[in-house]
Amino acid sequence: MRLTILTAAATFAAMPVLADYVTVPSPYPVGETTDALVSAIESAGANVIARVNHAEAAAGVDLALAPAELVIFGNPMLGTLPQQDDPRVGLVLPLRVLVYQDADGGTQVIYEEVEDMLGDFDVDADAMYLQRMIGALETVTGKAVE
Repeated sequence: MRLTILTAAATFAAMPVLADYVTVPSPYPVGETTDALVSAIESAGANVIARVNHAEAAAGVDLALAPAELVIFGNPMLGTLPQQDDPRVGLVLPLRVLVYQDADGGTQVIYEEVEDMLGDFDVDADAMYLQRMIGALETVTGKAVE
């Protein structure tokens, strides 16, 4: 019995913890959800910097991967502010949202919580831009899945 408990504990310890991520299910396929996300981002006045189709890239080297697209986006009027406080924030900005097909065939939209993303940097926890970034992520991901 002890071995089973230790094995289970080791298994759970090796699993990635996604507690600092927000996951929103989408009723639409990955491509359609990503299109809606891009549209919401552009409608909000932000810039889509890149749309990375991971599954397409995998197929290009004859590997299979469930549909997954990463959207990288930002607004310099907002993203510059935390970088003025700590230039290292440029390591995690612009913002990123991943849309992917989960193991059950459903579509998930996931992004890192802003507080966690910027938590290792010299950024004031009460900075006005934190709430604006949180609101932007909630708004564009919400519109993508409605």
